[in-house]
Amino acid sequence: MIMEKDQITLPLDEFPTKWYNIIPDLPEPLPPPKEPETGPSRMEFLSRAMIKECLGQEMSDQRWVTIPEEIRELYIHMGRPRPLYRAKRLEQSLGLKKVRLYYKREDLSPTGSHKTNTAIAQAYYAAKEGKTTLSTETGAGQWGTALAYAASLLKLECVVFWVKSVFDWKTERRIMMKLLGAKVYSSPSKETKTGREILSKNPNSHGSLGIAISEGLEYTETHANSVYCLGSVLNHVMMHQSVIGLETIKQFEMIDEKPDLIVGCLGGGSNFGGIALPFIGEVLKGKRECEFLASQSQAAPNLVKGEYRYDFGDVGEHTPLLKMYTLGHKVEMNPIKADGLRYHAAGPIISLLRKHNIVKAVTYPPDEKAIFEAARIFVQTEGWLPAPESSYAIRAGIDEALKAEKAGAEKVICMNISGHGWLDLDAYREKLGIQ
Repeated sequence: MIMEKDQITLPLDEFPTKWYNIIPDLPEPLPPPKEPETGPSRMEFLSRAMIKECLGQEMSDQRWVTIPEEIRELYIHMGRPRPLYRAKRLEQSLGLKKVRLYYKREDLSPTGSHKTNTAIAQAYYAAKEGKTTLSTETGAGQWGTALAYAASLLKLECVVFWVKSVFDWKTERRIMMKLLGAKVYSSPSKETKTGREILSKNPNSHGSLGIAISEGLEYTETHANSVYCLGSVLNHVMMHQSVIGLETIKQFEMIDEKPDLIVGCLGGGSNFGGIALPFIGEVLKGKRECEFLASQSQAAPNLVKGEYRYDFGDVGEHTPLLKMYTLGHKVEMNPIKADGLRYHAAGPIISLLRKHNIVKAVTYPPDEKAIFEAARIFVQTEGWLPAPESSYAIRAGIDEALKAEKAGAEKVICMNISGHGWLDLDAYREKLGIQ
């Protein structure tokens, strides 16, 4: 009897040498950023505030972009390629006979999430341009931790503006960022004009990613040799994250399997885009059939209830106008434990694919009971503790599997586990009533 392995490991010599850029393969040209009708040029501001190489990648029409050897070495140092797992124990628990479940392990990075894939790239390019300080925002804390990690490897300073509602309860992740050498501020903060204005109107503001982005951009503008790094939404971030999907395509080929559905959680779109876009590119070129499902919170249902229109990416209106599914950049959103999903808009690429019905979306109630119950099932069957955000993918994956099983349909579903939950145990305690 030959043991059937549930872990599919990509050989090191198969690790991608190029990032995939979906822009040339989109069903219509990506709407370009626009200047607002009033105020200073946002394009000119971003040219000063952001990494020039990343801005060049942002609207590139080059399908394949070579990953510099130094970045590949750092990717391998931090544990890429990452395994794909067959969720056999979860299947058994759910009573699945016709449906097969897989999950990609992005939680195995040094900081516990997929965010390191673009953090390493952005820090590398910033260092090459002679910058000394990286400024950013973070919601759940995974991006801030990843950038702090990348900055430490490349001997750069890192300043993080962290959404207050999460800053207040994730003390262990705050310690981790500071251990990596980062300065971490609760957002809205008194460090920026944007933060001070918001606090003067509402001293008890919970904060949001839109506010934290404004603070990160303003900090860059007022501090010499600083550069702003963004962890989601923008096209170059999706491109850096494409290593997830490129690995996964090869891993399914190794076992002669083809996914029928790719599922990921979605706030701005980085982990969803990372796994989905390489597969979507093959669908658009007629090379495969596959469906794509984004799992969201009803606290920030940008793909479900948003309007497809031009909007700012931040509350302070520092960014150019981007065409996205948006709830409005000034919208008030209640905090949730999966706060990395609490963003007012989906990235332009994901939004265009949603417009063409290539990407579909589902939302779950903001009490998150269904999400944490799915996480409980996952940890008790597969043994890995997922981040609250990743648990949205697990919830949607389970729901889709049960739906297909009930219909008697064979289906292969792949979920992206974007991060671990070891620094989210207080959320598990609260949501699942664990004493």
